This record gives sequence, C-alpha cells and structure tokens, in this order.
Amino acid sequence: MRKQCKCGESMAIRLRLVIYQNKVEIDNVPVYVCESCHVSEVLGLIKPELTQLISSLGKRPKKQQLKFDEISEVAYLLLKVTEKERLDEPVESIIEERINELLDMLILAQSLKDDAWMDDIRMRLGQLTKHTLLRHDPA
Repeated sequence: MRKQCKCGESMAIRLRLVIYQNKVEIDNVPVYVCESCHVSEVLGLIKPELTQLISSLGKRPKKQQLKFDEISEVAYLLLKVTEKERLDEPVESIIEERINELLDMLILAQSLKDDAWMDDIRMRLGQLTKHTLLRHDPA
C-alpha cells in the first residue's frame, strides 16, 4: 500500500512510534512515510481508532507506553505480515487466521459470560470487516 507524497515521491507504510504530549508513547502506529522529504502521515484507516485512544487519555495523561497493535486490528495485521517467519504467507491467509482466532475467543468469552470481552472481540471483528469492505469497495 503506497500513496503519492506532495513532493511527488511515493510514500510507504511503516509502523512508527507516536508520542502524545511528551508523555505517552504509542508504538506500532501505521504511518505513511516519504523517504525523500521525510513527511509522515497517519494511515487514514486507523485515524478513528487513534483519535479515540488519544481522547481516552484525557488532557493530562500519565506517562505510559502503549502498543497500538493491541487496539487496532489493522496495526496488528500489519505487524503480523511484516514478521520474518511470515513473509512468504499470503496476506489473505494471515487475515483469515486472525478472524478465526477472534471467533474462537468470542466463543470462549460467551461461554464465560464475559460481556466486556465479547464487546471487545466484536469491536475487533468490526474493524476487520469495515476495513475489508473499504478495500473491496469499487467506488
């Protein structure tokens, strides 16, 4: 996934560390980066999740480190597809594996009657569904 930078060069997606208010380090945030002019831009697909995370931190967040791949399924999948041992695997199989993992966890959460966990898993499945539909939208 690439996009063209304002300078005319191609931007590639990288997983980067984003620092909020010099206190909160958010690792593995998908960002478009231009190697030519060094401009960076948060991937549009994950902006809602990142915005929600930042707003949940409040105006005076405590010093902390967070992993965005634990919040965003897109970040999680980008991290997985870049692992050395998975470079030869098709992206579709990695996505399918993650969906199956989440469905298995949903069954476990339902058996435990853990509503919060079920809501979290449904939210993650929703992220994957939304992004998959956007990717296949011909418009």
